[in-house]
Amino acid sequence: MKQLFVNLKRFEVSRSQGGLCPYENPKLWIEEIIEETVNLGIGSLNELQVVYLVPEALIISAQEKLAKYDESSRKGIRIGCQSVFRQNIVQGGNFGAFTSNFPAASAYQLGCRWSMIAHSEERRDKQEIMAAFEPGLDKNEDLKKRAASAVDSLINREVLAALEQGLNILLCVGETAEERGSGTPEEQKKRTAETLAGQLKRGLNQVQSYLPKQQIVIGYEPIWAIGPGKTPPGAEYISFVSSFIKDEVKKLLDIEIPVIYGGGLNEKNAASIANISTIDGGLVALTRFTGRIGFYAEDFRTIIGKYLECNETKA
Repeated sequence: MKQLFVNLKRFEVSRSQGGLCPYENPKLWIEEIIEETVNLGIGSLNELQVVYLVPEALIISAQEKLAKYDESSRKGIRIGCQSVFRQNIVQGGNFGAFTSNFPAASAYQLGCRWSMIAHSEERRDKQEIMAAFEPGLDKNEDLKKRAASAVDSLINREVLAALEQGLNILLCVGETAEERGSGTPEEQKKRTAETLAGQLKRGLNQVQSYLPKQQIVIGYEPIWAIGPGKTPPGAEYISFVSSFIKDEVKKLLDIEIPVIYGGGLNEKNAASIANISTIDGGLVALTRFTGRIGFYAEDFRTIIGKYLECNETKA
């Protein structure tokens, strides 16, 4: 089973307000995406699961639209959320005093069975909060390491809250340009391995009791390569990292775990990513990077076609 995740970020903001949504009413947009996804046959493809990671306000609209189609045409499509809060609503405990936060119970109640956690943008947000508390953070190596460990600890609490609620997880890990450093490829790989090993060990702490009933997928984000003008990593580097992640998780949990490429699966790289044996899928955000930039279901279907074609050829 190959797994493709679609991070719709804050794409619900209309173009008139500086966003990417073609409609003033984002409900129409998410319903159109679901409709086109089903009509393009994406939900009925064998051995493929697609998870749309949707902004909170549009989860119900996406779920209701998807439910209108017969099971055979939507069997491979799931709706998930973009993260959950580190505390949760529980029987006999906090009944919901989480203003501005999104507990796992809320996601589950709305029909989500997947949550992405620790996307690079979420990690950066937590790091910025710590830097605001300690302005000299970036200049002190010891403080930076302690802050990274604290971020992973908060992420682990989110992971456990999601698992306890019954959600499956896409857990993102990745190294920044600073963490990767300079020098030879081998030196960079060594520093990358050290960074990812720490993120995995801390992020996956105490998850064993939830497995294999629930699923954890690891998304690798080469943070240093994401963004306009950045050069993405080659297949050899992605193969090294994904193999390392699989081996490291095997040591930690004694299970095989899927690893997807989270650096942005697109039409240009779909074939090369599909040819990496240790990669089990990808994370998509934008599908069109020029002109009317945005996410389009027809472009997504093209990406899927290129990805699956290479997998079928390998098989």
